[in-house]
Amino acid sequence: MQTVDDTAGSAKAGRRRDGRRAAGGSTASAPLRHVIKHALVTGILAGRYAPGQRLLELRLAAEFDTSQGPVREAFRELEATGLVVNTPRRGTHVAADVAERIREIYVVRGSLEEAATRLATRRRAGDVADLQAHVDAMVEAAGANDIDRLADESVAFHRAVLVAADNTLLLAIWSSLAIETRTAITLMADGLDLVEAAESHQPIVDAMARGDAEEAARLARVHQDFFETLPVPLGNLSPAVE
Repeated sequence: MQTVDDTAGSAKAGRRRDGRRAAGGSTASAPLRHVIKHALVTGILAGRYAPGQRLLELRLAAEFDTSQGPVREAFRELEATGLVVNTPRRGTHVAADVAERIREIYVVRGSLEEAATRLATRRRAGDVADLQAHVDAMVEAAGANDIDRLADESVAFHRAVLVAADNTLLLAIWSSLAIETRTAITLMADGLDLVEAAESHQPIVDAMARGDAEEAARLARVHQDFFETLPVPLGNLSPAVE
């Protein structure tokens, strides 16, 4: 796992590589705000940033050789996850209760995905080819211990279900929960069997393929309930003293 300094040190080279890929017509990698966000998340999880510690925009901007704009954007996205809080006149700090903020999302997410899966199952009428492709890709990524790809495919799977539900409000609320970051955090949990995590999506697909909306919805809720019980992958954290 990279430190913030390690990530910042490679940022300029990464941007040059991104430019060449974009010029060649392929997809560029994540924007700088995502690189900064990832560095902060891994730093918080590893215990390099303590609960209550202030995160300084100017310092991070200097480390990443950028303006404060991408840092502010990263802060805003992390605020949505509950990992950091912004207080007027005090700035941005690591949340004092990081583990609880990470866990509580699954209660809300479980309700949203239960409802969305019920709607999506009825609308899809057994057409689950794209969902099965995401599950297969997840299993392949898990076998290769590729957490980044596993997280991407998992998010794509659940987003496809939400989109198929054809409910704008459900999708908007779900999207506001910073699912990508929270999924990556969850997959870092100690002792998690990545292949088992990937395969846990299969029963949902099977129920949707049968057109069993109630069973698919139940399984979607159980799926989120399981991840709520996982240990939060935090380092040896103690509150910061300022």
